[in-house]
Amino acid sequence: MVVGMNGFAYATVPAYRAFCQKFGFAGIPLVEASAPQTEEILTDRPITVRFNSDIEPALDWHFKPVQRTIDLHVGESGLAFFEASNRHHEAVTGTATFNVTPLKAAPYFVKIECFCFTEQTLSAGETAQMPVTFFVDPAIAEDQNLDDVTEITLSYTFFRDRDADAERKAAALQKTENTRVN
Repeated sequence: MVVGMNGFAYATVPAYRAFCQKFGFAGIPLVEASAPQTEEILTDRPITVRFNSDIEPALDWHFKPVQRTIDLHVGESGLAFFEASNRHHEAVTGTATFNVTPLKAAPYFVKIECFCFTEQTLSAGETAQMPVTFFVDPAIAEDQNLDDVTEITLSYTFFRDRDADAERKAAALQKTENTRVN
């Protein structure tokens, strides 16, 4: 019973995250394969999307949005870039988490592609431009609780992925040992 309870406790975190991603709860935007068609764009409803970036102190990267805001219309696709630079003396892997504020807008903020969907590895001194493609779902116009929303903030926090770093180092060590044997 104790083992079952521990297993359930560990399973709740990924299950909660999957639930939030599926339904847009807890400030987590939805993920879609494509943007709405041109006729679905509501040209009379402008939205300003602001970008924010943070870094876990253990990750020695510089991380910032290339542009601070983008103005677009509901349903219109947006493309933003973030820039990350590894200031560490070796390759480091990071994983980004994200959220949207105001929280009530999260179910309508939809990401099509994002660097945050996968881990990112930067070599020592490397700088990378990382894109995110998104749109605000036209269904936002039908929700009267969101009539006051004219700005949405998309925030990212990068964390060091120690497991990925350890796996990369182990693979490099294995490759070195295999080279010595041959």
